[in-house]
Amino acid sequence: MFRKKYEWVFHVAACTLFLSIPFFSTPEHNSNRVFSISDFVLRDLVQYMLLVAFFYLTYMVLIPRLYFTKKYIYFSIVILTSMWLIAFIPHVLFNNFPEVRMPMPPPPHEGEMHHDKRNFFFARINHNLFLFLAVALLALLLRIRNRWLQTEKEKLNAELLYLKAQINPHFLFNTLNSIYSLAIQKADTTPEAVQKLSSMMRYILTEANNNFVPLEKEIDYIKNYIDLQKLRFGSEVKLNYSIWGNPSNKSIAPLILISFIENAFKYGMNAAEDTNIKIVINMYEKRVEMLVINNKVTVAVSEESRNGIGIENTRSRLELLYPYAHELVITEDEKQFTVKLNIELA
Repeated sequence: MFRKKYEWVFHVAACTLFLSIPFFSTPEHNSNRVFSISDFVLRDLVQYMLLVAFFYLTYMVLIPRLYFTKKYIYFSIVILTSMWLIAFIPHVLFNNFPEVRMPMPPPPHEGEMHHDKRNFFFARINHNLFLFLAVALLALLLRIRNRWLQTEKEKLNAELLYLKAQINPHFLFNTLNSIYSLAIQKADTTPEAVQKLSSMMRYILTEANNNFVPLEKEIDYIKNYIDLQKLRFGSEVKLNYSIWGNPSNKSIAPLILISFIENAFKYGMNAAEDTNIKIVINMYEKRVEMLVINNKVTVAVSEESRNGIGIENTRSRLELLYPYAHELVITEDEKQFTVKLNIELA
């Protein structure tokens, strides 16, 4: 809503500024007044009003309905017709309706008048053509930009849906098995485990449909994920998880952090080896920092899971959602895999 209001304010301000040009650019015939309300000014003002109408006609109708649909012949005909009308309507109006004209200085000699008229005619044609092409090009560039932004938005939505479809079914299956075992044992933690899994699935199916979500809900999702992993692996998990800062009144792209945490558990869990995972999330006023470190251990990962879809998807979403506002550094050595992610929040 705020963005829509801002756009309307910008359009009104731009149109007002554009329509004020004739008052300052037209030769003034009365130096005692700031604005020279002569027939030159009125003619240019009418022409600029026609150019504004042409801009919105092109921007809202001609480009989406003719240019983008590849009806170039019709588009060209309408453009040329509009150019002719914008050039000649003010001329016809001010030559056939003398009452709209203002007093002019005494005419020059006949020879001079013929020469001046010819020069003035060509000057007007060049001026009109330049303005017309500038307005048409501006409308085209803005419409192409908006179409590109819409395409990027649709791409983001498609990637998010794809990411949601990539939720590891093995994690869900193993978690359900762990909960089932707790239920058989009548463990007191069974209801809590069911509630955490339910909250995670609800978040993925509802909140994650948005481009941005409250940071609190994203942190809750991560906490539930880690708690369920503890439930699955029990004492095998050597986990150092810490969170610092206040997530209130902050927004972040959904599921933008979890891929790196999932990766740590996927490639860092083996009861027969030294398993150690460290996850640190620090939240500042306008920034979130995350550090994820896991020891490299021997794990059996299918080729389908090994292709890194989650990480690559997250890289792409970071580039699209946080251009020039994030820093992702992934390093590894013989023993450890480390991820450092900084995101500047809007």
